[in-house]
Amino acid sequence: MPEYKAPLRDMHFVMDEVLDFAASYEAYGLEDASPDLVNAILEEGGKFAGEVLAPLNRTGDEEGCHIDDGVVTTPKGFKEAYQQYVDNGWGSMTGSTEYGGQGLPFSLGLVISEMVASANYAFSMYPGLSHGCSAAISAHGTQEQKDQYLSKLTPGTWTGTMCLTEPHCGTDLGLIKTRAVPESDGSYKITGTKIFISCGEHDMAENIVHLVLAKLPDAPAGTKGISLFIVPKFLLDANGEKGERNTLKCGSIEHKMGIKASATCVMNFDDATGYLIGEANKGLNCMFTMMNHARLGTGMQGLCHGEASYQSALVYAKDRLQMRSLTGAKEPEKAADPIIVHPDVRRMLLTMKAFNEGNRALTYYTAQLLDQAHYSKDEGERANADALLAFLTPICKAFMTETGMEVTSLGMQVFGGHGYIREWGQEQQMRDCRIAPIYEGTNGIQALDLLGRKVLGSQGKLLSAFTKQVHKFCQANEGNSQFAGELAKLNQLNTQWGEITQSIAGRAMQNREEVGACSMDFLMFSGYVIHAFMWLKMAIVAQQQLAAGTSEEDFYKAKVATQSFYFKRLLPRAQAHVEALNSGADSLMDMTAEQF
Repeated sequence: MPEYKAPLRDMHFVMDEVLDFAASYEAYGLEDASPDLVNAILEEGGKFAGEVLAPLNRTGDEEGCHIDDGVVTTPKGFKEAYQQYVDNGWGSMTGSTEYGGQGLPFSLGLVISEMVASANYAFSMYPGLSHGCSAAISAHGTQEQKDQYLSKLTPGTWTGTMCLTEPHCGTDLGLIKTRAVPESDGSYKITGTKIFISCGEHDMAENIVHLVLAKLPDAPAGTKGISLFIVPKFLLDANGEKGERNTLKCGSIEHKMGIKASATCVMNFDDATGYLIGEANKGLNCMFTMMNHARLGTGMQGLCHGEASYQSALVYAKDRLQMRSLTGAKEPEKAADPIIVHPDVRRMLLTMKAFNEGNRALTYYTAQLLDQAHYSKDEGERANADALLAFLTPICKAFMTETGMEVTSLGMQVFGGHGYIREWGQEQQMRDCRIAPIYEGTNGIQALDLLGRKVLGSQGKLLSAFTKQVHKFCQANEGNSQFAGELAKLNQLNTQWGEITQSIAGRAMQNREEVGACSMDFLMFSGYVIHAFMWLKMAIVAQQQLAAGTSEEDFYKAKVATQSFYFKRLLPRAQAHVEALNSGADSLMDMTAEQF
């Protein structure tokens, strides 16, 4: 039976040594997040994830959620675990103290989220969506709405959802049919059906706050006519507490491939009472506050499943005996050598380790930008952080879920036939992670967003904001002889990034199909370059620690060795993506639909 243990040493390495969270906390006036407090939080978070949530992962998958006349019951143990999650304050860490939160940095909350999601991703979705719901209300709600809902969402007494898509429209939200009719008291009557609503109905919290996209009677056509509404499961009474039941109901729960302990609901709204949030016909802008939060969380899903898969595969590879090493017996006292001695098993494990640790560094780097965007007192710093987040969000969502899928699949492969057997847990990880490249905007849509809106749409400004950082890093370390070759390679890729963009822009002026044809390869190229940047940052820190003398030589030598593996074995894939995107749109579009 697989066990999850929070990789605290790796987490501290990125937080403390590579990114220096403590210095940024001090700079942003977050002194309460002292190193001692952070250490205690991570230790306790690791225990909660490993001892409370991880044991429920398999049982939750086997039992799934149940529905009876619109009432959804979560698997055994989930309700109690959620209450413990709330009582221990895990969900309220980053919330405003004004509404019962602890006011701790977003980045610290994200590290805890990694632990929770790695131990039990289905469980993590219940509070995870609440954070996005809170963010949308905080950014766009009236003061009254904030006071009414954030005081319950922040501590986790209530949970939240986002209700976007409908059976006929998928991602094309301009086609939604849900209607909102204004009432004389300022409320609205919401009628329509929403599908794929994660955690839309459950028994873990006393109320659920739905954020629902709908159209007013006089709304313009398309996405310009979408408004956003707060539609609670239970209406509020005069004291702001749970009152009478609203006229909305879960019609069914989906029978899914994975994350079965997370209720994915069809939600029916039948003249349900709702309240406009933000401006009329500006709902999509409001919803993107929540969607971007969810996209970053989904990107981390790739890391979380990859980490859980790697931990199991590594234990198995060190224990499983099969054949002898090609260079002679490594453990002659045993009938065979452990499979970790074989080069192909090393290839798989190193690929898993390189992507996981690169994705962790990228996740924490992005989390630090969230801190900067929210807490910095310098307007320019906040704007720069927002620009980098806009650029990185689609890459985090898509690249991290693509590589997370690869890592999770490799974990199954390390087990051989046993990986395909339920008892080892790898097949559940494989099923659970498959949704990550699909929801919160498929990876193809993320790629279009990155190339079309973020890069070309900004005339390259968002890209150059990041490539300048890479260039400065290469300049600052140009005297480093140990990594001279890697630094030169990163610098060359960084320059190529801009050249590729200009080439695509030129071709797109002649044929708009070029953007769609190039976008996924452009995103993957971008991800490989960013990982190279992250790995060099980590390797140089490790090099400095080794030079200074350390009692953790194996830990730091492993960082340097994994960086070398990444540059030699994985980074070359970037050029394959360049060749593919330079092949043009014709190779995709020349065939007619009838010729398929």
